[in-house]
Amino acid sequence: MLPYALARPLLFRLDAETAHDLTLAGLRRFGCLLPQLTPSAQAPTRVMGLDFPNRIGLAAGLDKNGEAIDGLARLGFGFIEIGTVTPRPQAGNPKPRLFRLVEQRALINRMGFNNLGVDSLLANVRRASYRGILGINIGKNADTPMERAADDYLLCLARVYAQASYVAVNISSPNTRNLRQLQDAAHLETLLSALKARQAELAQSHGRYVPLALKIAPDLEGEDIQAIAETARRQRIDAVIATNTTVARDGLPQGPESRQPGGLSGAPLFERATDVLARLVKALAGEIPVIAAGGIDSGPRAAAKIAAGAQLVQLYTGLIYRGPTLVRECVDATG
Repeated sequence: MLPYALARPLLFRLDAETAHDLTLAGLRRFGCLLPQLTPSAQAPTRVMGLDFPNRIGLAAGLDKNGEAIDGLARLGFGFIEIGTVTPRPQAGNPKPRLFRLVEQRALINRMGFNNLGVDSLLANVRRASYRGILGINIGKNADTPMERAADDYLLCLARVYAQASYVAVNISSPNTRNLRQLQDAAHLETLLSALKARQAELAQSHGRYVPLALKIAPDLEGEDIQAIAETARRQRIDAVIATNTTVARDGLPQGPESRQPGGLSGAPLFERATDVLARLVKALAGEIPVIAAGGIDSGPRAAAKIAAGAQLVQLYTGLIYRGPTLVRECVDATG
């Protein structure tokens, strides 16, 4: 495969989703030929009862179907999260649905949980040789009524449990109609209670406890963050991921790309996501670890997330703009 400094200009001539698909295909087919990128200063840490070789992970969304796990593992991540996966395959929202804001080092996406379904993802996981920490991010099908949303999450949890190091519950994507309603106090209490009960049953039957992480949005007010924290503490959730993409467009120049509907990720999200992170850490009072995501495109920004109280950090959009060297830079900055 081409070095990223040479590949990026070629990829950026293509529309964003085509470039994404081409990159994943390359990692799937030729990733085993990549040199293993080992950060110079690994810093093992224990979170959720799991031992991570370093604090830097891949966020969900880049490899929705677990197609390129082995190639991604060679980039030096301390953990990899795949998905979001739904019980049944779905095409997602109409194209075009992924847009670059190059000057802002950002993306806007309205993908809509496009994926091949949980059975396809599990087949890919079983084929992979990766034996590191693997998170599997789960969601609901778009055509599942909201009153039946818990059924989709419970089905996915049961299906992925044996293959996951931890399971991330995505209730915060802005691209599935009404999904963020699940962050409301009453809905969240019901969903998490059901998931924790199923987790206990699965832990007994499998003889292994698989932690549950909850992924939240950055578009939350202080009282919402407090309510989510209280529910997570009450239900004994194992971690919270802060944050998903934002529907806000603060500080973006006016233009056709910036007005696209969908979730904004990348550098412009950093301040908003870090503010939610800090508020969440305070509200959780040290009882639940927090995994940070949002706007991390340099070592100092990764370190800032740790300083704000995160125990782990996840990358996605920054990786698109910076390439694999970002992983090593962030590991070294947070070691």
